[in-house]
Amino acid sequence: MALSITGSPAGVALAYTTNPGPPVSGLATFSSCGIGKIGTYALTATAPAVTGATTGSATARVKRGCERPVVEPVETPELPSVARSSADTLGAEQRNLSARELCKTRKGFKVRALIRSLRKGRRVELRDYIRILRKSWVLIVLLTLVAVGAASTYSILQTPEFSATSKVFVSTQASGTTSDLAQGSSFTVQRVKTYSDLVATPIVLLPVIATLDLGTTADQLAGKITASAPIDTSIIEITVIDTDPVRAADIANAASQSLTAVVEDIETPEAADAISPVKLTRAQEATVPSVPVSPNVPLNIVLGFLVGLALGVGLAVLRETLDTRIRTERDVESVTDVAILGGIVFDPKAQERPLIVHVDPRSPRAESFRTLRTNLQFLDVGRTDRSFVITSSIESEGKSTTGANLAIALADSGARVLLIDADLRRPKIHDYMGIDGTVGLTDLLVGRAELKDIIQPWGKGKLFVLPAGHVPPNPSELLGSARMSHFIGEFNKTFDVVIFDAPPLLPVTDAAILAKNVGGAIIVVAAGRTHKNQLKGAIAALDNVGAPISGMVLTMLPTKGPDSYGYGRYGYGYGYGAEETPEPNSRKARALAKAGR
Repeated sequence: MALSITGSPAGVALAYTTNPGPPVSGLATFSSCGIGKIGTYALTATAPAVTGATTGSATARVKRGCERPVVEPVETPELPSVARSSADTLGAEQRNLSARELCKTRKGFKVRALIRSLRKGRRVELRDYIRILRKSWVLIVLLTLVAVGAASTYSILQTPEFSATSKVFVSTQASGTTSDLAQGSSFTVQRVKTYSDLVATPIVLLPVIATLDLGTTADQLAGKITASAPIDTSIIEITVIDTDPVRAADIANAASQSLTAVVEDIETPEAADAISPVKLTRAQEATVPSVPVSPNVPLNIVLGFLVGLALGVGLAVLRETLDTRIRTERDVESVTDVAILGGIVFDPKAQERPLIVHVDPRSPRAESFRTLRTNLQFLDVGRTDRSFVITSSIESEGKSTTGANLAIALADSGARVLLIDADLRRPKIHDYMGIDGTVGLTDLLVGRAELKDIIQPWGKGKLFVLPAGHVPPNPSELLGSARMSHFIGEFNKTFDVVIFDAPPLLPVTDAAILAKNVGGAIIVVAAGRTHKNQLKGAIAALDNVGAPISGMVLTMLPTKGPDSYGYGRYGYGYGYGAEETPEPNSRKARALAKAGR
């Protein structure tokens, strides 16, 4: 019985060949993930027959992804003998697709997945706003204080202005009949608006300037005077604003007196002994104000506070929106669906004590490496080989210290571990582990040394270290050579776990080439340092060569602040066993470091 496989949007189209018997077409679907993604999957195959459908199981391996989808059978399914079936019994969704059609279909899936990811990333919850406020509270408070200070300074420097108001009553001189009074009242209401407009004219203001000897023009004085008439009333309110309270009251009173004279002169007929039908009477004399109306200090301070607060919050949100650095697990999840294996908190003394698992085994940072070790044991359960490439997007993300501490934690659990410094450009493992790095992986690959002569035991456990050796001129070619593939197989046969410390993915291609041959890569992401586009580029570099990504590890996570890392998901709290934690310079710590070497 033979099995052939091609891609289909619903799964994998199969063609079975029985002996004896004709070939029978059928449909198989992946039990997890989907066509186009690198990996090995279990299949459930269905072959339609004349009397019904027969089912069986198989295993297929996707060797390449969407750009060049290649699927091959791993083992032949055991299916009962089936009868001849007509091609018409297959639905349209079961037809075979070419590689180009499959690639287009898979790209459509990726586009839809990207849209869902973007929508998920744009969803902002209340805790996100709270985190932004906690993170940028200094900026918000600073801008608020600056705005309040600016408003206070403006209010202090502003010259105080005082307001004085006089009121004039408008009436008619009519007979005492009811009809005449009603007509006169209606007449005055209509004329009040006209009289209020006369207040700011030179015919009214020039006598005021002359009487008070103000030394100004009518236009300048008109800027200080406002006249208004409440609706359906016969009252004209004349308000004057001036820096001198006494002068403000004098101008208001003089303006009301001048308006009375002008209206009487205008409304009086030219006939002899004629009387003006309209009479203006001062109803309220302006008094000297004691409190300035401007500046309004409390109002200015409140407005300054609100403006500063709005600016602070707006800048905080804008800064958070424009910040593409990865800080939390949610930032990683917005970029990729790869599992996060653990988080390593930031240690300011990491340069002084890189091997924290051995120097200070009861510290929270050491506990996080043991938690990472536990999660690693459940990673890629289907893989026979337990070898991983530790890499990162850019340099200085903590990949070397992560690999070294993880190797020590695995060895402490009883596993036989080999730590290989595969960074043939800037090797650091020999410095961290305190061993001789003169001869190492480079010498092994070029045939200048034997494997048994360059692997060095470390500590009292089952940890062995293979340093990088001399820096070669062609590290990428050496790591991708057939001889390297051969030794990877030898390492997997001899050791339970093999850890490769590789260079960053973006500057060079060494890690991608090595990860493809090893079969699993763990990307180290430094919180607050790595940008999202850099992580995307690192993932793309591995996908382009068909190297599977086993998981992510967050490093340099802060222990305080809104982005602080909590151990509720990955381990114990910071206070657990803290009283028994040896000091870095204590005798016990020095003894542990000495024993490790």
